[in-house]
Amino acid sequence: MAVLALALFGLYALIGFGLRSVLQRRRTGDAGFRGVSGRPGSVEWWAGIAFAVAVLVGLLGPVTGLMGLGEIPVLDRPWIHALGVVLACAGIAATFLTQLAMGESWRVGVDPAERTALVTDGPFRFVRNPIFTAMLLTGAGIALVFPNLVAILGWVLLLAAIELQVRVVEEPYLGRQHGEDYRRYTASTGRFLPGLGRLS
Repeated sequence: MAVLALALFGLYALIGFGLRSVLQRRRTGDAGFRGVSGRPGSVEWWAGIAFAVAVLVGLLGPVTGLMGLGEIPVLDRPWIHALGVVLACAGIAATFLTQLAMGESWRVGVDPAERTALVTDGPFRFVRNPIFTAMLLTGAGIALVFPNLVAILGWVLLLAAIELQVRVVEEPYLGRQHGEDYRRYTASTGRFLPGLGRLS
């Protein structure tokens, strides 16, 4: 199962970052990568570093499995592995579709000097960060395909890193760029799940 988890991780990286970046470059002439925000040592910078570390630890889950680190016994069940595959595949598809829904506004990272359109239609009608929701779904699925301690830790770190990234980088940036339009949007639309995490 570690090989399958690693293959799903690779497929996610290929589709969610590789293919999406190629499509963005063809459409706009820009691949959409902005990198880590903030000056080194700032909260924004640490949010970006935490995200990179979480992805790396998630990758190490199946890698350590191939090196002999076994699964958590209570999670080593065929139905849990099957559920993981379903969640990972659904998450990969949802990530790509929600990225496409951002159109030319899609970015990885934030450039504080850049202004993009505020996307509030498609899946963004229901949640403000559907790409991150889909990423968490994908990460959970991959962790369940081969659920060892490293894989589970990787998902927990991903959850924490995404929360940090959204709260200290994405939301302040969008609030500065879009003002009252963004405040109305956050008051009516949940952060990661419909109705949850609305801001007043």
